[in-house]
Amino acid sequence: MSGPDDAVWMARAVEAAESVRGRTSPNPWVGAVVVPDGTVAGAGTAAGAGFIGATAPPGGPHAEVTALAAAGTSARSGTMYVTLEPCAHQGRTPPCTDAIIAAGIRRVVVAVEDPDPQVRGRGIDVLRSAGIDVEVGETAAAVRAQLAPYLKHRRTGCPWVVLKLAATLDGGTAAPDGSSRWITGEAARRDAHRLRSQVDAVVVGAGTVRDDDPSLTVRLPAGDPWYRGPDEQPLRVVLGRIPPGAAVEPALECDGDLDDILARLGDRGIVQVLVEGGSRVAYAFHSSGLVDRYVLYLAPALFGGNDARPLFAGPGAATIDGLWRGRILSVTSLEGDLRVELSPADD
Repeated sequence: MSGPDDAVWMARAVEAAESVRGRTSPNPWVGAVVVPDGTVAGAGTAAGAGFIGATAPPGGPHAEVTALAAAGTSARSGTMYVTLEPCAHQGRTPPCTDAIIAAGIRRVVVAVEDPDPQVRGRGIDVLRSAGIDVEVGETAAAVRAQLAPYLKHRRTGCPWVVLKLAATLDGGTAAPDGSSRWITGEAARRDAHRLRSQVDAVVVGAGTVRDDDPSLTVRLPAGDPWYRGPDEQPLRVVLGRIPPGAAVEPALECDGDLDDILARLGDRGIVQVLVEGGSRVAYAFHSSGLVDRYVLYLAPALFGGNDARPLFAGPGAATIDGLWRGRILSVTSLEGDLRVELSPADD
């Protein structure tokens, strides 16, 4: 049975997981909190808010092990809150279930089960077999949303696809002469870099590389929580041939069916991709139903005509009944621009 503080402690585990998003793939970004026996939310512990852990990059400790190491002997007879089912198999690191059992944890609260074929309920079964009380489902909806890219990758083998678009309020992405830089302001561009920092790969078409020569790197100041150093940059993927001397290099060239390309990226351990353009590539992903999330940055500007380049280059709905309809998940003001996040209606 859930206790009155379970939602509070799990929320802290969710915060810990978010702090490492984009840095753990192909492993999931997981947070864990160890709460000593008798501690109540709000009173805190020697650590101020439980003993917190988050998953390290591949090869490093998982969130459960990090939280247990911080807790030390305080973990005995305590409760662990973890956003994803602990693993019970030997991978790059030993099973987390072994560490939990050895630490003497009395109760484990899990937000969601892990669909990975190597886990899929085994972690929960092992803990229960060891006499540990395991409860599943606390804050499950929020964690499923947070881990949606990982959950999709484990279920389908393909990465989660985010399509990023920037336009004026009348839907223009570039002037008729092709000039398109800085439609949005600095705050929106900074947010787009943070979005880029959360993914494993950035995808553009060869036409965008030829026209704009983007580097597609994360460029944020070192103090930003989403900062990425030179060795932490997402994989850059170009659909088509890369012209000599392009700033996007080193990058992966891909040709062929988009479904096949996504499957190949998934095989490489790519859990999340960000599609950044251009309009033909955006249309190809959208019209094929391959987009899991849309992020639109809208500037308070108008081209004021019908000759600006559109968001999508290709035939649209022929009738009003054929409109693509989704759900608006959030609308955020970014110093004058708007950030609109959408999902498909059936998501």
